[in-house]
Amino acid sequence: MMTRLFGGEISDAITSKSDKLAAPTDAKAITPINPGNFASIRTAAIIEAPQYFSKEEADARKALAKEKTEGARYTKKYLRATSQIEEADTTVHVAYRKHQKVLATTEYTKKKADVGLAKHLLGLAPGYAKLGVGLEKAENRATERIAAIQAKLLGGIEK
Repeated sequence: MMTRLFGGEISDAITSKSDKLAAPTDAKAITPINPGNFASIRTAAIIEAPQYFSKEEADARKALAKEKTEGARYTKKYLRATSQIEEADTTVHVAYRKHQKVLATTEYTKKKADVGLAKHLLGLAPGYAKLGVGLEKAENRATERIAAIQAKLLGGIEK
């Protein structure tokens, strides 16, 4: 429909801009087109059948569990802080886009005022042209009068 109304080039330009605007802010950002990695973490292998373990194996597993529990606590803290950073970045991003809207609107308003002034000035141009013609006529009349007065005063005597 846009192609019919505005021609192919304009439609292509709109599509190009839409593609750019819809592009993620980072190639690794999670989007419907890039859902990310669904990998999981598994430190310990799955025990597939009942079996016995030794005291050493049990103690080693207990130490590993303590280490991983502590690591999980730090990981949660790290990810919470990373989320806060992302939310702060988003706040800045949204505020900046609002600022750009203001800039775009005020720039348009300023340019509209410039065009309005230019149109007004162009509208005055014929009047200025008439003023110029009027001045030339007045200057010619004054020159003619001066010449007539000089001719009278000098009585035809040439300098």
